[in-house]
Amino acid sequence: MVSLILAALFFAGIHLGVAGTGLRDRLIAAMGRGYRVVFSVASLAGLAWLILAYRHAPYLPAWGILAWWKPVAIVLMLPAFLLVVIGLATPNPTAVGQDERVDKAPEGIVRVTRHPFLTGVALWAILHLVANGDWASFVFFGAFVVVAGAGTVSIDAKRRRTLGDARWQAFADRTSILPFAAIVQGRNHFSAAEIGAWRPLAGVLAYALMLGGHADIIGVSPFP
Repeated sequence: MVSLILAALFFAGIHLGVAGTGLRDRLIAAMGRGYRVVFSVASLAGLAWLILAYRHAPYLPAWGILAWWKPVAIVLMLPAFLLVVIGLATPNPTAVGQDERVDKAPEGIVRVTRHPFLTGVALWAILHLVANGDWASFVFFGAFVVVAGAGTVSIDAKRRRTLGDARWQAFADRTSILPFAAIVQGRNHFSAAEIGAWRPLAGVLAYALMLGGHADIIGVSPFP
């Protein structure tokens, strides 16, 4: 359990303490392109450590496994998958290496939320944190909730610094972190045509494969 806590602190620490801060800017100035390589290696190592520590952590019940929550999680995991898959497949100035797209109009899922991938990850983590009901899961999935949730704010701050207030604010004014907030407030509108058919289909396929193979891959059935 100690290893899991340390892994969670390391994984969250490098993302929240480095990735979106002024320290990142100074490291880039000192290391150049090497920063991205070093950070990627550290991030992958932290993720591997977190997963291995979680697999070996003892099951210490907190509120226990909630049978009634499983149907809720099954339903809500679909939008989580859609956000992740569609988000990865959609051009977005908040994504790595796509900063210059900030001057273009938001399109597709970015109209819904400017951080679809992180929003999907946060939803996935919350659903699993509640479903498992043990302290190891609280630490493991809690790390993802913190990193994904705080990451949206961190990325916004980073883009504002690198792109300038005026350019970033013009994009931020047309989008939102909270899904559908900009649309409800009239700052944008939903466009199913921009999302297309293949992206949602890919998300549904990924969801179906994970739902069907969850027991074999993870070792736990998602069904009640």
